[in-house]
Amino acid sequence: MSLGQELAPHLPFLRRYARALTGSQSCGDQLVRSTLEAIVTAPNGFPRDIDPRLGLYRAFLDIWNGSSIEQHSETSGSGVESVARLRLAKMAPNSRQALLLTAMEGFTAEDAGYLMGISREEVDQLAADALAEIERQTLAKVLIIEDEPLIAMDLESLVRDLGHDVSAIATTHSEAVEAAVAHRPTLVLADIQLADDSSGIDAVKDILNEFAVPVIFITAFPERLLTGDRPEPAFLITKPFQRSSVKAAISQALFFDRKTIPA
Repeated sequence: MSLGQELAPHLPFLRRYARALTGSQSCGDQLVRSTLEAIVTAPNGFPRDIDPRLGLYRAFLDIWNGSSIEQHSETSGSGVESVARLRLAKMAPNSRQALLLTAMEGFTAEDAGYLMGISREEVDQLAADALAEIERQTLAKVLIIEDEPLIAMDLESLVRDLGHDVSAIATTHSEAVEAAVAHRPTLVLADIQLADDSSGIDAVKDILNEFAVPVIFITAFPERLLTGDRPEPAFLITKPFQRSSVKAAISQALFFDRKTIPA
């Protein structure tokens, strides 16, 4: 099997990580393209004595650590990237990397330590520090769009445990849009397939036509929304989800939202 064939199954999830790390689809996807270009340019430098997924993320982090947000900014000096810089001034980037690698991408602390060049104990501490700091900085009013009652209840419990408020739970496209207009949430958690066979993506598009709000999509088929070929979500978690991955995604989405900058 060629190196390209070995890496291909892991690319959608690297895009997910890159988008969450940067808060932007285009910024994250550009970093992934730069990573692949570096691998193609020097294939003999790719580590073949470890799992291909580990090698791919290590190559990505080499690119990330050698670049800056400003180099890849869509709106340098304003908007979402300037919000990110305000938050980054309060929290070490390594902390965010540790949180995302373990909580969202599912790497063990040992593997995350390899990727970051630190010990597993340092990874655990950095991830804990990142989550505590992000939760302290961000409080949100959350709209949950989910047609499965048990999943909706679990999400509501998790959101409230994080100290946020749940403004409404909607199960259909029309309910979601009505609830959003009525309550003006500061974060949306949206399933893709809804109870009346309508689309959570369409519901979110209609909501975003009314006002800007960060969105996290929840899907059983993440590869369909992580192709890098069209406008796609910056924040996405996979069903069945781990509570830690939802927590990390919420924290990151709010991290880049200008409306939740602490005074």
